[in-house]
Amino acid sequence: MFHLIFSTLDSAVSALQTALYESVVQPLLFHFGLMDYDEDTYDSLYWVIVGVFEVLAMYAILRPLEALRPVEKWQDRKAVRVDVLYTWIAKLGILNLFFFFALQPFFDAVQGWLRLHNIANLEIDNLWPGVTTIPVVTFVIYLLVLDFAGYWYHRWEHRFGVWWELHAVHHSQRQMSLWSDDRNHLLDDLLQACFFALIALFIGVPPSQFVVLVAITNLAQSVQHANIRLYYGWLGERLLVSPTFHRRHHAIGYGHEGLKYGCNFGVLFPWWDMLFGSVSWSREMEPTGIRDQLDGHRYGDGFLAQHWLAFVRIARRVVPKRRAPGNDAAAL
Repeated sequence: MFHLIFSTLDSAVSALQTALYESVVQPLLFHFGLMDYDEDTYDSLYWVIVGVFEVLAMYAILRPLEALRPVEKWQDRKAVRVDVLYTWIAKLGILNLFFFFALQPFFDAVQGWLRLHNIANLEIDNLWPGVTTIPVVTFVIYLLVLDFAGYWYHRWEHRFGVWWELHAVHHSQRQMSLWSDDRNHLLDDLLQACFFALIALFIGVPPSQFVVLVAITNLAQSVQHANIRLYYGWLGERLLVSPTFHRRHHAIGYGHEGLKYGCNFGVLFPWWDMLFGSVSWSREMEPTGIRDQLDGHRYGDGFLAQHWLAFVRIARRVVPKRRAPGNDAAAL
């Protein structure tokens, strides 16, 4: 049943992919002399189509819920607008286009190095013949492995200062909404794409299933960031990351500072937070953002400003502060 549903959806997207490519994209590539990118562009179009469906689905489902059961009511939604731009960049696979064109040779080289040193990819479906060969079981294992990796990636973002300055772009949004999930520094997005692609490559995730796994994760995170007063109940909160659980992660003084370097890092499942001591079950609807924003520290209002200021903060961490002239004289 699972395999049939997956195959049907894949076939539908592939048919639309082919139709759009032949009628729109390929003529443009030919006109502008870019046929060298013919195959890669065709592959990337699959991500674009899935991304459009993701955005439409999350808006149709989540926007009415935000209007009916909001955590916060805002007089001005101006701060949310830049997140819409982030969402379209992420969901339409613009980074994936770059990934295909610029980074594919690197991954080809990695695969060649692995073969040269007789290091085989981990074949999940062959771990337990008769069980892991069942498509739905294999898919769930892929999901769990990638979610476990996502927990640690997210926790490291909060642990290491330079990395945090990139991730701070995400946490600086004080009006959380269904659009907030994709509010990430593009460099952080690129690092994340490389990280998960390497893991998926190592455990043998087929490309078509990788697209579905990413789509499921993205849609779930859009729900988590939505401005919805939604609690899954005692058991549900321990099975899936909810908007209540994840809002605690964005709460000022808790998400980045509580329980030492933050809490509630889980992407899909809260189990990793429970296992590694980073869980907080508080249901208080705290204001979101970063503590120093209360003192007037700015992280940028627009897309370009947010990216530039992240690099400025990194430079301040990396480059040693100059000594004042008086201090130099005193040292002598």
